[in-house]
Amino acid sequence: MSHTAEILTPEKSPRRIGVVESDARNKTRTVVIPYVSRHIKYGKYIKKKTVLHVHDENNESHLGDRVEVAECRPISRTKHWVLVRVVEKAPEGSHLTLKEIAAR
Repeated sequence: MSHTAEILTPEKSPRRIGVVESDARNKTRTVVIPYVSRHIKYGKYIKKKTVLHVHDENNESHLGDRVEVAECRPISRTKHWVLVRVVEKAPEGSHLTLKEIAAR
């Protein structure tokens, strides 16, 4: 972890684990955190997702990786999260879709 990330990541900030959906931008990743919510009236379970823009100082995460992110001070208009670590690398050469990766 870089010195910048240590400064940006408070020790007690909330941390979440998600899957990298896009790594097209430099030092920025789009991370998706899927969850299931129950409909208030009908009781049916609905799949939802939270999309976060995450600061990745060293560009160490890639598409399909499972990563841990922590909340930090605003870095830009949309980036309020920083990459803590890569929990699990995506399989090399796999052509899995995002839904298949998130289901694991």
